[in-house]
Amino acid sequence: MDQAVNSSALGAVAASGLSPLDLFLHASIVVKLVMLGLLGSSAFVWAVIIEKIILMRRVNREATAFEDKFWSGGSLDDLYDSDGAKPLHPMAAVFGAAMGEWRRSARIPGVDLARGGVRDRVDRAINITIVRETERLSRRVTALATIGPVAPFVGLFGTVWGIMHAFGSIAAMHNTNLSVVAPGISEALFATAIGLVTAIPAYVAYNLISGAIDHFAERMEAFGTEFAAILSRQSEERS
Repeated sequence: MDQAVNSSALGAVAASGLSPLDLFLHASIVVKLVMLGLLGSSAFVWAVIIEKIILMRRVNREATAFEDKFWSGGSLDDLYDSDGAKPLHPMAAVFGAAMGEWRRSARIPGVDLARGGVRDRVDRAINITIVRETERLSRRVTALATIGPVAPFVGLFGTVWGIMHAFGSIAAMHNTNLSVVAPGISEALFATAIGLVTAIPAYVAYNLISGAIDHFAERMEAFGTEFAAILSRQSEERS
């Protein structure tokens, strides 16, 4: 087995100190690869966290503004033309899907809008749009659920590998002095520390972001249900 952590490396770490940079530079190649992978995963996790925080704030703000316009008493046709025909946010997409289906049904000659078939198509359009928008909001969130549980074990693998090499080099030096043992062990344990630093934010963020997305999905469902009731009432008034 290639003795990547040798006596000179251990001596160099002992002489230069135990800073994170020194621990990384003098680690074995396998442990370095583990650390780099974990650092890359950590950067990805924080990129997703920042993106989802910005995204959820924006869609909630847009949903509030849209609901204010919806409940202001204006024309639904005008609102569809301005916001629903080419929706720019999830709530407008739900409205546009339902209103678009209802308007297409209304153009069918002799159609009875109060029939159950029209209501079913409107409900399906709402449900499909909610599912699609929720999936779009959830993009890359499942990666956090994977990184959270896996990262500590990847770090542990780096630690086990590093300790194996450290003990091999210590045995070759025939010296078990703490100043010789500590650097090699510290290098190995540093991989686990990086794994935990990567996993904890990923796990916490996954739960918080998933909760925020579920809450917004419930908000879309509530709006869709209210709007479907309004369309049903208007259909019966036209019949």
